[in-house]
Amino acid sequence: MKQGWEIKKLGDVYDVRDGTHDSPKYVKEGYALITSKNLKNDNLNYDNVNYITEQDYISINKRSKVDIGDILFAMIGTIGNPIVIKDEPDFAIKNVALFKVPTTQDSYFLKYYLDSGLVIEQMIRDAKGATQKFVGLGYLRAFEIPLPPIQEQQRIVAILDEAFAAIAQAKANAEQNLKNAKELFESYLQSVFENKGEGWEEKTVENLIKEGAIYKPLDGNHGEIHPLKDDYVDKGIPFIMSRDMKNGIVDEDNCKFISEEQARSLRTGFSVRGDVLLSHKGTIGSVAILETNNEFVILTPQITYYRIKNKDKFYNRFLYYYFLSPAFQKAINGIAQGGSTRAYIGITKQLNLSIVIAPLKEQQDIVQKLDALSTETKQLEAIYQQKINDLDELKKSILQKAFAGELH
Repeated sequence: MKQGWEIKKLGDVYDVRDGTHDSPKYVKEGYALITSKNLKNDNLNYDNVNYITEQDYISINKRSKVDIGDILFAMIGTIGNPIVIKDEPDFAIKNVALFKVPTTQDSYFLKYYLDSGLVIEQMIRDAKGATQKFVGLGYLRAFEIPLPPIQEQQRIVAILDEAFAAIAQAKANAEQNLKNAKELFESYLQSVFENKGEGWEEKTVENLIKEGAIYKPLDGNHGEIHPLKDDYVDKGIPFIMSRDMKNGIVDEDNCKFISEEQARSLRTGFSVRGDVLLSHKGTIGSVAILETNNEFVILTPQITYYRIKNKDKFYNRFLYYYFLSPAFQKAINGIAQGGSTRAYIGITKQLNLSIVIAPLKEQQDIVQKLDALSTETKQLEAIYQQKINDLDELKKSILQKAFAGELH
């Protein structure tokens, strides 16, 4: 411990409270009731905030009034996301920790400490609750902080402010480059299917079935079971869910498995190598080509496979890219029924979907170009994502040094 620093309990230095635990009646207009979900990116986020009456606002603020310079901290569900209150508050809080910082301490020093990786990781490990993790007031008051004199706190905060501003700018640049790389590929993909050449045709799925280009997407080519927890085995037949479709491939290394006996007892959902998979329920529009080395895999009812019947007419990778195209994605999301979490596209609607087909040789040439661009795009995405990850790690490292008294 650096000379002049002390180990203190948070409750001995700060007035640590929390918001109401009651559930007041919500109204259309009134005062915002801030919960953990509203603490995001160092700011209050009023998206999906609930409002309460003036009477409830006054009642709640009798025990947990928030003032400028105070810190709010998510203590239920998400642990962390501390923010310093900069403007005169006009809200009340519920299930959020409130740190009232005395004038002898620096609010941002505490904020940075509560935001440091070691603190958050420790609190998450210690959090209680089976379905929703939380840390209680007693725990927070007893949590220890390495505390230097106020002048040293302010010096550290100034260094962190400058360093994090530079990191934030570098991260924003990397995120924009990542976005640009993705948009460049999507733009080219869109232009391919918008600028149809000679001999191109637009047909419905039902037309392609009748012409023998693809197998019928009905009954036999989407899953029929949602296995129970006890149905899963350590090794067996891969059971593919929409979450297992990542970056155009199926992640069989980390998927669930069911026994071969159970798999072979099913009537539908058998997918084989080369099938184009399309998620049509819950998550709409995820696409992948199955490259399995297994005889077959089993699909969840969330996924339909499209299997090429006439390979002289149709190329599966061309269909894959068409499914990825912005126009097709917009079309299927536009016809999806249900809410945002349970949206689905029934088989009848899939039969009516339009698919654009080019002559086979042109399909192959287009796929070759798209494959090359896709590979280049993914390489760029990997580079930019690694830069973002490295910047996050740098921030953690700087915070760790700050509270070990190693910032010079």
